Amino acid sequence: MATTARVTGPADRVVVVGAGLGGLSCALRLAGAGRDVTVVERETVPGGRAGVLDIEGYRFDTGPTVLTMPDLIADAFASVGEDMTDWLELRPVEPVYRAFFPDGSTLDVRSDTAAMAEEVERVCGPDEARGYLRWVAFVSALYRLEMTEFIDRNHDSPVGLLTPSLARLAALGAFRRLAPKVGQYLRDPRTRRVLSFQSMYAGLSPYDALAVYAVIAYMDSVAGVHYPVGGMHAVPAALAGAAEKHGVTFRYGTSVTSVTVANGRATGVRTSDGDHLPADVVVLNPDLPVAYRELLPPSATPRRVKRLAYSPSCFLLLAGSRATYSKVAHHNLHFGRAWRETFDDLIRHKRLMADPSLLVTAPPGEGTYAVLVPTPNLDAGIDWRVIGPRYRDEVVNHLERLGYSGFGDGIEVEDVTTPADWRARGMERGTPFAAAHTFGQTGPFRPANVAPKVGNVVFTGSGTVPGVGVPMVLISGRLAAERVLRA
Repeated sequence: MATTARVTGPADRVVVVGAGLGGLSCALRLAGAGRDVTVVERETVPGGRAGVLDIEGYRFDTGPTVLTMPDLIADAFASVGEDMTDWLELRPVEPVYRAFFPDGSTLDVRSDTAAMAEEVERVCGPDEARGYLRWVAFVSALYRLEMTEFIDRNHDSPVGLLTPSLARLAALGAFRRLAPKVGQYLRDPRTRRVLSFQSMYAGLSPYDALAVYAVIAYMDSVAGVHYPVGGMHAVPAALAGAAEKHGVTFRYGTSVTSVTVANGRATGVRTSDGDHLPADVVVLNPDLPVAYRELLPPSATPRRVKRLAYSPSCFLLLAGSRATYSKVAHHNLHFGRAWRETFDDLIRHKRLMADPSLLVTAPPGEGTYAVLVPTPNLDAGIDWRVIGPRYRDEVVNHLERLGYSGFGDGIEVEDVTTPADWRARGMERGTPFAAAHTFGQTGPFRPANVAPKVGNVVFTGSGTVPGVGVPMVLISGRLAAERVLRA
């Protein structure tokens, strides 16, 4: 595999296309290093996938609802000498999840290890609680090795992985499949589910994913989940505010139509209103394959980018409602009876789940519900113009069967996002979860954050390294900035 070139030549003027979390993380670090930074964002507010929607007095987050690893946000603020607590108020979410199972039992997932062990013992017995504690020891060691040596680092080739830490990861069993590795510690199907379903965010079944992806479960189920006062959109709003304070120029409501290239180097970007913004370096925050296809010359796209496999997508129902439910927590996981078959439906057979599992987010006191149902991506060939309205009704009916009595009648406002809508918002194959984290699309095998044929174009976001999820996207901003700064 060819070595990824670092950015060479001048790097004083930087244009960042997109004010998503990755772009903002990068912009802050570049501003802290004294670079002249302009961020161009097509929407009127920052956030990208972490957007916001206001409808008749209800405010919805349109993207992620689970915030983990807030130290990564604090680190972005610190890059310009700011204290996160001056910009953002985060409150811990407990329980992290409330899991509902088809046998009628519930399990509260708690980030406090002792409290979670007690909960596991209450629901599943003392042997399972002891297994849980062994799992925590395993996944904590896994996280420490992965974060410092593999996730939070630019790798120019697979050779960079050949460190003593790789042998330690192998000894931990990190390269076994996730489901059997979790099963080494946990016997109850309920605990196995709540500590392995997160592989879906990486686009894989726990039966296919490597055990290294247990770190996703560590990030929420052990390290904990937080909720920003004002909603998830408060995070990009605060990051953008700090960036602007430290000299970053924002141009909202402006679309970039192309990156201008001369003699193999980007010279700037052209906007929809006809402006040309000159730049020494261009940082692209849109979904990587879309950015290659729509903003760069066709010859710039690496062949492997054209052959990527993509994660499943999701159907998202946002509802402002009069209805309230006393038994729900902030995040609620509802598992169907099927498990392995669910992943087969979504990934192997590319069809809607026969027995759905879903996530309902219901921030206390806000009267809002975000119902996320995994679906296949657009490779499945589903016509969402036809299926969408029908599927919306099926989801509402399913919620009512799960105990959300009168959910449909209680809705005052709503907004539906299907895979076709995700595509319209610029997400390849209509999935907000980007390219799947198969072995061949992970680490140095994931699309690089420097364009190999236009060496002063850098990528950030979930389509490049290290991958999908709010923590990974924030790290991608740091890694992109390090490319520009040649750190």
